[in-house]
Amino acid sequence: MDTMSGGTWRPAERVRGMGTSIFTEMTELARETGAVNLGQGVPELASPPQLLRDVADAVLGGHNQYPPAIGLPALREAVAAHQLRRYGLGLDPACEVLVTTGATEALAACVLALCDPGDEIIAFDPCYDAYAADARLAGARLVGVPLAADGDGFALDAGALRAAVTPRTRVLILNTPHNPTGKVFTPAELEAVAAVCREHDLTAVTDEVYEHLVYGDVPHRPIAALPGMRERTLSVSSAGKTFNTTGWKVGWVTGPAPLVAAVNAAKQFLTYASGTPYQGALARALDSVEEWAAGLRSQLRGHRDLLTTGLEAAGLRPFRSDAGYFVQADVRPAGYEDGVAFCRDLPGRVGVVAIPTSAFQVAEGPRWLVRFSFCKREATLDEAVTRLKRLAA
Repeated sequence: MDTMSGGTWRPAERVRGMGTSIFTEMTELARETGAVNLGQGVPELASPPQLLRDVADAVLGGHNQYPPAIGLPALREAVAAHQLRRYGLGLDPACEVLVTTGATEALAACVLALCDPGDEIIAFDPCYDAYAADARLAGARLVGVPLAADGDGFALDAGALRAAVTPRTRVLILNTPHNPTGKVFTPAELEAVAAVCREHDLTAVTDEVYEHLVYGDVPHRPIAALPGMRERTLSVSSAGKTFNTTGWKVGWVTGPAPLVAAVNAAKQFLTYASGTPYQGALARALDSVEEWAAGLRSQLRGHRDLLTTGLEAAGLRPFRSDAGYFVQADVRPAGYEDGVAFCRDLPGRVGVVAIPTSAFQVAEGPRWLVRFSFCKREATLDEAVTRLKRLAA
């Protein structure tokens, strides 16, 4: 037990063990060794110039106080128009769109709003590490359904999904496009997930922050657009990945009014509201996102190909990445069975930092996968690829 002046204290059970993560460890290794950091998904790419000017004008124009708790009307209307334009999903911006402090808060608020202690949440493994933390804060349990390595990609195991459902299951978190694998769920996979949700009366919470960053032949399709799913789905997205503005932390939740109201009941006591100058500027940017996103996709596709080729030249086995910021690689050809050991050795051996995929796993899974980020400047990737080639020497 920790001691403090005047008494003793201990952290609450819900946060015990949430200490220094592998992400912090790898970032510190990058700093200490001068390694190229391909661990974190922090983009080094430019944002739309007009968006930046609009934010500066809003700040200088005095738009710096609290926005409405549910978000500026202009941004809620832009999100609703975006969902209708891209996916055919009609939303009432007055009650079916909620602006949040990034997708991270949106996901936490969804879990807190929907789950009681003892409930279970299904997610596809490996998964974004916030899902397990959100479940723990709500007193719920996260159940991982592994995505199986399939050729040069990853595939849903529908049988494992069905087997994971119990009477305690309340929520299914679906992340597509998927972090950390770069997978885009196929229409058949989405239907299999939707069938489980309908059959067992589950609420789907979707994490769609990479919706504009899809590079392969399978387009992103939100599960809310499938029959019987709109009324049971909360869709989460954000501006950070689309506009290279991860530090602004502006996200949103969309869905049926009763579900959105429940999320807002939790969200209002987390941040209440934030980001006034960003919200108005992002509303205008979202109205014309398609042209910007097409250029960003082209740039990131080239960076993905550069990194993938470099990983192959280093003697590793990269998997196909159809979306997002990351490439998975099998490190066994480099003589490692454990991705953690590989990542701890890599900065000293060649001067590159990556993240072991086991950091994203809820259940036991392959230990030999490692995640590399390509949302960096081309010069950064060129240097990383040059350094990685030393693995094959």
